[in-house]
Amino acid sequence: MPPSLAREALVQSAAFLAVAAAILFGTAGSTDLWNFWAYLAVFAAVFIAALIVIDEDLIRERTRPGGARPPARLHLMTALVFVHLAVAGLDRGRFHWSDGVPPALVVVGLLLFALTNGTFLWSMRVNRYFSTAVRIQGDRGQTVVSAGPYALVRHPGYAAAFVMLPASGLALGSWLATGIALLGLPALLARTIGEDRMLRAELDGYEDYARRVRWRLVPGVW
Repeated sequence: MPPSLAREALVQSAAFLAVAAAILFGTAGSTDLWNFWAYLAVFAAVFIAALIVIDEDLIRERTRPGGARPPARLHLMTALVFVHLAVAGLDRGRFHWSDGVPPALVVVGLLLFALTNGTFLWSMRVNRYFSTAVRIQGDRGQTVVSAGPYALVRHPGYAAAFVMLPASGLALGSWLATGIALLGLPALLARTIGEDRMLRAELDGYEDYARRVRWRLVPGVW
């Protein structure tokens, strides 16, 4: 990876992690929350792994899809993540509105959060066209990807995200934060449907792939 691209990706990852930590511990008013540290450790591990295993051209594409700025909806999703973290911190550290998530369920949430982040990373590793924008990447020679998790479902990254969102709230130990995370599901579903429709219509070979791999998100269901 070129030094400038690696530096930019590292700075962005470190900045996100620093902001997430500041929001969580700042709103909580305490750093004595073990699950918050574990949650941030998962994020740090994913960021480090991404810099190691993700194709440099994909990192460039995800940073500036097609040479343009990331879509506005990505910024809205980032804002929702920060609200989610702030509510979790306020709930767990100060006001205790709905922080009665059983410790065992917090651990399950952390495990699911780590597993789904790993699946998301695996999807990006296999699919070098895993952009932040919904577009046909003719400029990058886009072809159908059917290896790895794409042999099971057509959108494994989105499938992971559907579990990751509620798992994040449970990992943080807040029912209210879990509810806020669920607000992102309709937009995620709409993007899955829209992207699948676009790929079937515009990407050569995708219709045949869709006949072989029938399920968009969940094998045997949809």
